[in-house]
Amino acid sequence: MRDGLQLIEQSLLEADVSFDVTKEFMGRVSESALGQKVLNSLDPSQQLVGIVNEELVKLMGPVDVSLNLKQGTTVLMMCGLQGSGKTTTCGKLARLLQKEGRKPMLAAADLQRPAAIDQLHVLGEQLGVPVHSQRGETDPVKVCREAVKAAKASDVDVLILDTAGRLAIDQELMDQLTRIDRQVGPDQALLVVDGMTGQDAVNSARAFNEALELDGVILTKLDGDARGGAVLSVKHVTGVPIKFIGTGEQLESLEPFRPEGMAGRILGMGDVVEMVRTAQQEFDQDQMAQTEERLRKGEFTLEDFRQQLSQLARPGLMQKLVTLMPGMGELGKMMGDMDTQEDMKRLFGIIDSMTPDERRNPKVIDSSRRRRIAAGSGVQHQEVNELIKQFDGMASIMKNMSGKGMGDRMKMVRELQQGGMMSPAGRLSKQKKTTGKRLTNKERAKLRQQREKELRRRKRRSK
Repeated sequence: MRDGLQLIEQSLLEADVSFDVTKEFMGRVSESALGQKVLNSLDPSQQLVGIVNEELVKLMGPVDVSLNLKQGTTVLMMCGLQGSGKTTTCGKLARLLQKEGRKPMLAAADLQRPAAIDQLHVLGEQLGVPVHSQRGETDPVKVCREAVKAAKASDVDVLILDTAGRLAIDQELMDQLTRIDRQVGPDQALLVVDGMTGQDAVNSARAFNEALELDGVILTKLDGDARGGAVLSVKHVTGVPIKFIGTGEQLESLEPFRPEGMAGRILGMGDVVEMVRTAQQEFDQDQMAQTEERLRKGEFTLEDFRQQLSQLARPGLMQKLVTLMPGMGELGKMMGDMDTQEDMKRLFGIIDSMTPDERRNPKVIDSSRRRRIAAGSGVQHQEVNELIKQFDGMASIMKNMSGKGMGDRMKMVRELQQGGMMSPAGRLSKQKKTTGKRLTNKERAKLRQQREKELRRRKRRSK
């Protein structure tokens, strides 16, 4: 148990949880774990993970993702350091409110950063949301007051104030935010925190909370390899609920905070619930149902294969899904370094160069047709052979899966993974090997850095 607790403590520190918060948390976990009797169905390490997960969920609660919208116009003030993603988060929040049937408006009160007003207008045009701005004005309080008047006159449900930030906490910034808070009287003050800043987020969160008495926190930039340990630190310092998390650059990438999912991320166990939710939102459910019906009949064609890949081909989607899978964080980072979009385009080009009969039955494609398909899609002859070979293996397994139980299906999924058929990253590496394409100096440097980073991780674990 003590060995396991040391590993958990190391995991929290690697996830950017502050040292003080980690020590206090581990004290509670130790008290719970060392006094418990190990269940017969679990070994001590499994039970320890369960205890830690439960304590993490408690620490990040209670959950309150509501914005407490009132009758009339609700005013939300967004604040945070420069570079935290505050302006983009304003757009994401407006998009979320639109989905709920609300009528939001954005107000450009960031007069410090020259491009902030233009950025907010671009977001407003993308969303079809009105943006209030006063170019040439130097007083952000006046801009906010005028924005409130304009919002009420336009019957706007929610007004989002995009206030100024700084590279670091200073008195001028806090005085400005305090004046807006007192003279405009926003209904909620929300702090936007960069999830990759780690322990630095503690000091900024404390300063903002002391000046404004925050109502909630939005954590951004959790689409990369950041494990979200800043959540624990910020929650511990401010005592206010985490409202939302940003998981991508798209305007739809703002999600209500779930402590269970975040606990899994911090411990490196992924977030399966969020992965399923993302898949349900992003994938065409009718199309998937039709493919599943054909699979039950033992049918699987290159057209089905292309449709499945096209749903995964959206920028960042596959990397996000892989990152949310338990134990797949490293694979997600590797995929981020690879040009999977270009790989997909090459596969689509090969399939689109075939006739409908050839897509339904690739066995009819002879060597002459393979050369013509390669010429038509602008790839090497060997790449067409590789695609057909991979599809033949995948099709036979997919057909067999239609009548199998869960255990047999999982075994076949492992066969797919080992064959490199479920990973565009695997296909990319095979294509590079087939075509003889050399790695660039930049690609070699990235691979070398990844290997060195993995070696350091293994050394820390062995210690």
